[in-house]
Amino acid sequence: MRPETSDYAANVTLGIIEGKWKLLILCHLRNGTKRFSEFIHIIPGITQKVLTYQLRELETHRLVKRQVYPEIPPRVEYSLTEYGKSLIPLMDLMNQWGEEHQKLIRRMGQIC
Repeated sequence: MRPETSDYAANVTLGIIEGKWKLLILCHLRNGTKRFSEFIHIIPGITQKVLTYQLRELETHRLVKRQVYPEIPPRVEYSLTEYGKSLIPLMDLMNQWGEEHQKLIRRMGQIC
């Protein structure tokens, strides 16, 4: 299913931010502009190829802005667009839910 179409609008959101890396990329960008090489260091396990693909998809959805500086070697920086920043409350809620879920799982583990 294409992310632009769904009977349940939340599926559109999930279709855009789903995957192992996109949410991590967005979370790191909420703290400010990042260079490509920074992502490689702050997101262990992501490859350059996958990072490039994920950033391009986020650009396509207008969540991330790519800024190329005419320098040698070229400097490329990524930042959240104003539209991308509209996801911050959702990311906060998802993080809060995840923390509560982890607490619940730990409590259940202590009970069992």
